[in-house]
Amino acid sequence: MSKHGRILVAMSGGVDSSVASVMLHEQGYEVIGLTMKTWDYATSGSSSKETGCCSLDSINDARTLAVNYGFPHYILDIRDEFGDFVIDNFVDEYLAGRTPNPCVLCNTHIKWEALLKRANKLDCEFIATGHYANIRLQDNGRYVISKGKDENKDQSYVLWGVSQENLARTKFPLGSFTKAEIRQMALDMGQEELAKKSESYEICFVPDNDYRAFLKHKVPDLEERVAGGNFVDTKGMVIGQHKGYPFYTIGQRKGLGVAFGEPMFVTQILPESNTVVLGRADELERKEALVKNVNLIKYGNINEPLGDVVTKIRYKDAGTLSTIIQEGNNMKVAFEHNVSAIAPGQSAVFYEGSDLLGGGFLM
Repeated sequence: MSKHGRILVAMSGGVDSSVASVMLHEQGYEVIGLTMKTWDYATSGSSSKETGCCSLDSINDARTLAVNYGFPHYILDIRDEFGDFVIDNFVDEYLAGRTPNPCVLCNTHIKWEALLKRANKLDCEFIATGHYANIRLQDNGRYVISKGKDENKDQSYVLWGVSQENLARTKFPLGSFTKAEIRQMALDMGQEELAKKSESYEICFVPDNDYRAFLKHKVPDLEERVAGGNFVDTKGMVIGQHKGYPFYTIGQRKGLGVAFGEPMFVTQILPESNTVVLGRADELERKEALVKNVNLIKYGNINEPLGDVVTKIRYKDAGTLSTIIQEGNNMKVAFEHNVSAIAPGQSAVFYEGSDLLGGGFLM
């Protein structure tokens, strides 16, 4: 019998999840490794060499590590579920003039569900991932996610959608370590190649990091359908022609294809009329935001306006002090000062100190 019970660890083949699995193994858990195949580049139209968490090399790296440490490893093919939900949503959101957040959807609806379903079949009490975040049980009976020690690597932003039921069975072994410390652990394990593995910041199913090419591949007649729309200014005056509204994002300045004599930014996307609104930097600024599909983590409800909340509107955003007001399933956010480039479809994530209050999608 193991010291702490059986745990299913999501292993991508990268340094983080690999070290997490060894760490738990050495702590006395009965570790079972699981690599999820979510995507293959052959169906994406990519000419790039397959890299990242779904490549054959990464799967082999995960399996080799498990064999070396003497714990089982399985591969789970979830390409159908992933494609039907995450990728279809990704395409649909751009066609609706929004900017999607696929990693949040994947964590919320695909990865955690797939992990726990397999954990139940393998009699695993817990699951673990290599996310840089922490988790604890509060006196109010709720499981709370808080930021990882490494502020530059903290991944709590993409975890706001995970349910309390799923958090109750989740462990984040890397939360109290920095990335540098994890790489050093890999070196200490004798895993020099693993320690030096580069990180991918791309969306896993957009290998060239070119979402426009991906959309064209998924919707073959898209360019013909949306070509020739108008750029307008914030007063509605036509100031140029664009290549199609799905190929632009809120806050975009470069790649507009038209010179205006001063910096102009995408401030609004109107899919119904294939119109892209451009404005100056100050016309991108907003003092309020509305957030839908809210999932609360720290508290069951927020019945009164809650101040001193830091709201992040994108992953690398430093966050802005704000007051949040719950309105049914939505959250109204009043920022203490203007924020720029609020993009519908992206996540707004709320923090109280280091604790994740919850999050939702910007409207």
